[in-house]
This record gives sequence, structure tokens and C-alpha cells, in this order.
Amino acid sequence: MAGTEHLTVRREGATLVLTLNRPEAKNALSLPMLVGLYDGWLQADADDTVRSIVLTGAGGAFCAGMDLKALAGRGMAGEHYRDRLKADPDLHWKAMLRHHRPRKPVIAAVEGHCVAGGTEILQGTDIRVAGESATFGLFEVRRALFPIGGSTVRLQRQIPRTHALEMLLTGRPYSAREAAGIGLVGHVVPDGTALARALEIAERINACGPLAVEAVKASVYETAEMTETDGLAAELERGRPVFETADAKEGARAFAEKRPPVYRRA
Repeated sequence: MAGTEHLTVRREGATLVLTLNRPEAKNALSLPMLVGLYDGWLQADADDTVRSIVLTGAGGAFCAGMDLKALAGRGMAGEHYRDRLKADPDLHWKAMLRHHRPRKPVIAAVEGHCVAGGTEILQGTDIRVAGESATFGLFEVRRALFPIGGSTVRLQRQIPRTHALEMLLTGRPYSAREAAGIGLVGHVVPDGTALARALEIAERINACGPLAVEAVKASVYETAEMTETDGLAAELERGRPVFETADAKEGARAFAEKRPPVYRRA
């Protein structure tokens, strides 16, 4: 199992759990964390026994954004990962899901702070669960900075533009309930239970046909900016082959025989 000193990786059945693990800094992004994240996305996609991914944070926080000093690799933390960043200058954007989209569903389990770069990573996830005390926000403008992790593009496509602009232009914090109200997160649960709920959702996904799940996710994203006519054509191209898979035939047999299906990615 991969991982770094700031990113832990573990398996929960068919789910790969990636944990941002720098609680003393509210899981602020460091070079070891970014390297571990990107490696985790690649590991999940390369392993056909992994059917979903859960992203969470240690110590009651999700992510407080970028730690610029740690990203620069100054001091002990991150120095030995400098070669990775030099070899792939795009690595941090891939880790933050700006320039990379895993083919497996990604579920965010958020507790505590999920601000700045944390909210930017969140926009790259597919399903989002938050504890009641979680806090969201894009604080960059308050520091005369720009949320360059993709928020000026993605946020207005995920929530109503008026809410996206308010979040981007005021830099104010949002509660979990308010984030759910504008559609940024899908579930608000009691504090300390976000990971458990995320794993429950992952288990429901894991019980479905993996080829179908991956094709559905891909279709949703690739047709998002198409016209309806082009999108429907692309959907047929993506969806028709799924019906020819052995998994599809197994799903039909299992339904007829009133038993749980056994899918084999075939």
C-alpha cells in the first residue's frame, strides 16, 4: 500500500481510503501530501479490485489549503520529493484533481476545515459528505490572492452562479448546512460520522457493475458542456458497449434468479 508521511492509504473492502494526514496543520497541503494524493489516484485506477475512493482528513479537519513553504520543499518535510515535482511540474494540479480525473468515483468525507485549497480539491470529487461543524470557503481574495485551483471555472458549474460569485468574491466562511443549501455538498451528518457515511455510499457503489459505474461517471463529465444533441449521441457511444459485457448479462441473470450479482469487470 502506497502513501507518504502526510498521506495515508488503506483498503476498506473494494474502497481505497486516502487520508490527508497532517493534523497539526489542519491538513494544509504539503509536497509529501500532494505526491501521496497523486499516487493514490493512480493506484486506485490501476487496481481493478478498487471500485471507489474515499478522500478524508485526519484529526477532525479536511484541508486548510496550501502550505506554500511546505510545497517549496524547505526543511525536512518534502525535501526528498523535490525530484518528483521537477520531473512532473503538473503533479500538484493532478493531485488536487485540477488536471486529473480518476475513473473510479471519489467520495469526500469532510470534517472541520475545508477551505481555500481544500474547497478547491472538493470540487474535483464526485459525492460529498460533511459533518455538521464543517467549514467551507475560498478565502483567497481576502489575502489578495487568486483561487487558481480551478474554482473560477468549476464552482459556477456546480452551484448557482450567484452563490459561486458570492463565495469567490467575499471570501467568507460557509457552514455545512449553508454549503448543502447551495448544492456544494450532498449530505450533512453528525460530527465524526462523515467517513462512516461516505463508506456506506461507497459500498452501494461497490455493489454495482464496475464497468457500468465507470462509464456512467465518464459520460456525465464528458457531456457536461455539450449541446443536448451532441451529449445524447456521446451517451449512446459510451453506453451501448456496456450492454454487451458479461457483467451486464450477470446483472440480468441475478435479477431473474433473485440473488446478488457477482461482477467481474468483464
